[in-house]
Amino acid sequence: MAPAKSGDKGSKPAKSAAASKRPGNAYYRKSEPPRQYKVTEPDELLHFLLKHVKSGRNAVKSILGRGQVSIDEKVVTKFNEPLLPGQIVSISKEGAVAAPSLTGINILHEDDDIIVIRKEAGLLSIAADKSDDLTAYRQLMSHVRRTNELNRIFIVHRLDRDTSGVMMFAKSEEVQQQLQNNWKENVQDRVYVALVEGAVAQEEGTISSWLKETKTLKMYSSSRPNDGQHAVTHYKRLKSNREFSLLEVRLETGRKNQIRVHMEDLGHPIAGDRKYGARTRDLGRLGLHARVLSFIHPTTGKLMTFETDIPKPFLYPFRGEATPAQ
Repeated sequence: MAPAKSGDKGSKPAKSAAASKRPGNAYYRKSEPPRQYKVTEPDELLHFLLKHVKSGRNAVKSILGRGQVSIDEKVVTKFNEPLLPGQIVSISKEGAVAAPSLTGINILHEDDDIIVIRKEAGLLSIAADKSDDLTAYRQLMSHVRRTNELNRIFIVHRLDRDTSGVMMFAKSEEVQQQLQNNWKENVQDRVYVALVEGAVAQEEGTISSWLKETKTLKMYSSSRPNDGQHAVTHYKRLKSNREFSLLEVRLETGRKNQIRVHMEDLGHPIAGDRKYGARTRDLGRLGLHARVLSFIHPTTGKLMTFETDIPKPFLYPFRGEATPAQ
């Protein structure tokens, strides 16, 4: 992130065109030096630009949208990007050449330690073997290596291929271990929404069981206490009709396929989940979405919360009825 005025002694010289086109750089610019402005007090990017650029609000937004603005030599397009004193904001004559777009993922947050994304249904979190399948992990690895080929990312937790929603990756093995070893303490809230078959009678409830896995890799609840991994799922009914119910689901434990198994145990399998008893295919995907992830940042110690909207297809069965709170 960046800011400083043209001619400031602390500003960095523009890279040559040849140097900036080297492989691994996410962006390169024309050789004409950018205008630079130094940040002297905390601010947001759009507000800062409006104070320093003699153009209207829409024109400034267009400059941002074309990738002409950098903060400390990193292209930024977010209007509300926070600025800190000492950063240098650069405005280039030409827009950046964008890096290849990501498929099936949207980066919600990125810093030196973590990347938080929203994954679409149908995309693998990480490949189970050495196949060439497109995965969130593989794309993010390429993303971080555009600026430094030694950069890496590390898996912290996973979402099933057909589950959409919020995921987090670490940028170092140290951060990965810190998050995984203190997962229960670090993660303050994990909220899913599930579209399930049938009318769920209870407004809210808790499902507790011991999960085991068959030789065909299907999870199931054991009928014997302490036989397997203990799993606890809390649910609250948001919407319901004769065919479907929309539930808010909170995980007390994070076992493989936990919500899918527990919804089958409840007698209301997740829509589209043929593996765990569903009969409907109307949705065209699995009716499960990781809506909220709230955690303590492993380095700053600050609480971070990422919340996404309920996928629109989950609301289709309730058209004409009041929409649950977003």
